[in-house]
Amino acid sequence: MPHRNLEKCLKLVEEDKAITSPAAKMPYYPLVVKKAKGSILEDLDGNTYIDMLSSAGAINTGHCHPKVVDAIQKQAADLILYTHVYMYHEPLVNLTKELISISPGDYRKRVFYGLCGSDANDGAIKLARWATGRTKIVSFIRSYHGSTYGAISLSAISLPMRRGIGPLLPDIYHVPYPDTYRTPFPGMNEDEVAEYTLKVIREALETYIPADEVAAFIMEPIQGDAGLIIPPIKFVKDLKKLCEKHGILFFSEEVQQGFGRTGKWFGIENFDVVPDGIIMGKAMASGLPLGGVVARADLMDDWQAPAHLFTAAGNPVCCAASIATIEVIREEKVLEHTLAMGDYTMKRFRKMQEKYELIGDVRGMGLSIGVDLVKDRESRERNCEAAAKICYRTWEKGVLLSFFSGSVLRIQPPLVIRQEELKSALDAIEESITEYLKGDIPDSVLETIKGW
Repeated sequence: MPHRNLEKCLKLVEEDKAITSPAAKMPYYPLVVKKAKGSILEDLDGNTYIDMLSSAGAINTGHCHPKVVDAIQKQAADLILYTHVYMYHEPLVNLTKELISISPGDYRKRVFYGLCGSDANDGAIKLARWATGRTKIVSFIRSYHGSTYGAISLSAISLPMRRGIGPLLPDIYHVPYPDTYRTPFPGMNEDEVAEYTLKVIREALETYIPADEVAAFIMEPIQGDAGLIIPPIKFVKDLKKLCEKHGILFFSEEVQQGFGRTGKWFGIENFDVVPDGIIMGKAMASGLPLGGVVARADLMDDWQAPAHLFTAAGNPVCCAASIATIEVIREEKVLEHTLAMGDYTMKRFRKMQEKYELIGDVRGMGLSIGVDLVKDRESRERNCEAAAKICYRTWEKGVLLSFFSGSVLRIQPPLVIRQEELKSALDAIEESITEYLKGDIPDSVLETIKGW
């Protein structure tokens, strides 16, 4: 491995460990990011890395895009905050018009804002209960929606995030999500998985979750932290029809897949389904804290304050950054670039899949791609050690790569990444896979890399 000086990074990591909450850290490696531009990071010691994570999918337009930086600086010089709760400001109104324009559905819409995807999920719960007069909310097993109490209640992916902090919100239920790789029964095809999962949901509504008491289904169009699980189109369409039959609202949770990640503005557009609302966060403002919900206006028309508001929500600087984000995606044809780079990346990984039995599945849309590592392809048992060691070795080679769901390499680079950068990153990943298979990556790295 190339020698890299990490003296400053290691010193700051130890300082961080001593004074910050371990509940807020899932470490991968001792990387201290000093600055970043486009798809390249630089650490405190001057080492550079190709970013394949985009700060957990929050930097779709690339780090410090000049147009976004300019918008932030100009707005900050004029007005950083005067709470929209009591007053008004132009950037919020301009952003709201843009969000209404790019979100699916030709119905009349309204928007509310928060600070992140987590509180946007909380707001969706509140809105659904208010608008329908019903109390029950249905989410999915292995879903992840964030870390506020409402978002944790919706999530069903990790015991540590739920253990010891209850009781959580009442009347939140979880049903299966259709996984076409690790199927409910061996040998099932995509349509059979869709039909079976719908059957389980119908039975739930008929037996222990009364349909006429359900306010909303909240669904990730691609189940992100579960390992980028893509549902069959048939399932999503049939679920929406089921919701319509029972007067249940359908919210698409786009915190991870929104703002171009799949090659469309929002992930749900890949399924030819129009939701009643879109839940947003992460990449919405290219790294500044902003979240929100765009939904049918009739659901909010009579909603009374202070049901869901925050002093700094939709502040002018974040709104300016979000407007610039949308303009970059539109003007630089980022959606088209995302599809092209996603196709290139999928082909590279599928070639690797032909060579290495370790790769059980390659799945994705646009630049939201999961590479599922297994102990053997027959059992499809997750190979968590392989994922951890390969990510660590890839980092040693100058590529920032992570994994989630224990065994799935998370391929979510900035959407503006250049093909030559992608090639270098994918070359490093393949080299790391071969070194893992040769036994060249020591067990000692597992003491550092914990992951998700």
